[in-house]
Amino acid sequence: MSEHSPASAYRGTDYYCDVAIPDPGALEVVHEDELVLAYLHTRPFWQVHVVVVPKRHIASLTAAGPRDEPDLRALLQVVTEVAREMEREHGAAAVLTNLGDYQDSKHLHIHVHSGPRR
Repeated sequence: MSEHSPASAYRGTDYYCDVAIPDPGALEVVHEDELVLAYLHTRPFWQVHVVVVPKRHIASLTAAGPRDEPDLRALLQVVTEVAREMEREHGAAAVLTNLGDYQDSKHLHIHVHSGPRR
């Protein structure tokens, strides 16, 4: 990723609502539908690193409530598909979400990754 890409210049608190979801054409998308966006991380921490995010703003996993159920169901379906494919291709996959101070972008997102840390 170039130093001048939108991800490297971004200084807000919700990269997904502000940058990724409005402009998926700037990303390497692996899945997109009306509820969920999944793409290769713009600054990967692992050899293979996909981010899966609901398109509707949900602050975090612990902030989710009953009205978020359709979005969460769709999100987990995509996470499962991405992880299954990653496990098939690379022999392993991990699924991770962050909460509280560990969550840089205050929008629920799930990392699916494989391989060594970069």
